[in-house]
Amino acid sequence: MAPRDYDKTSHTGRIKAARLFSNIVSPPVIFAVLGLAFALYEEPNLTGVFWAAVYGFWVSLFPILVVLYLLKIGKIKELHMTDTSERHIPYVTAVIGALIVFALITWFNGPELLRCLSLFNAIELTALALINIRWLISIHATGIMAAFLLVGLVFGWAVSLILVLPLVIGVIFARLYLKRHSPAQIAAGLLLGVFSTWIMTLLGCFVS
Repeated sequence: MAPRDYDKTSHTGRIKAARLFSNIVSPPVIFAVLGLAFALYEEPNLTGVFWAAVYGFWVSLFPILVVLYLLKIGKIKELHMTDTSERHIPYVTAVIGALIVFALITWFNGPELLRCLSLFNAIELTALALINIRWLISIHATGIMAAFLLVGLVFGWAVSLILVLPLVIGVIFARLYLKRHSPAQIAAGLLLGVFSTWIMTLLGCFVS
């Protein structure tokens, strides 16, 4: 069954609102904001802003530009890529972007939190890409669950519960309402977000 928002003529009312919400809390947007917050937390000055911009370009903007280009030339049919075969190039591009910014931050002694975050992105996106070969998994669910946990680890669980938990709930309802994913695909995405974050803590990231 096609997603409710697959046909552009359906982009009205609740469907339009759910799709807009999904775009706002998409992983590229969420991690760009998270990158800025982490950079300024560690470097509350223009240096932090600079590194946040570098991170935001390679992890968020660069993959988005690739997706828009693929959309323009007809390699993908629609922005949310229901067909898993359309996600291969975007995933590879996103992993490359994360590895590039990880290397830059490491070589030039950028903020440690951003170094960890870029490594997290590379690991998480690689896992998503491998799963995507055989099965559609919710990258929205993975991203927002990871954001919830990362904010909790860095800024405290009260902050995460107040600011991010409502977004987690919203993503679950929006993706199910739009019929973009099944409950199993959402659950798998949430679990991958938890697992990826746990792996990073074992590597000494995001823990004091």
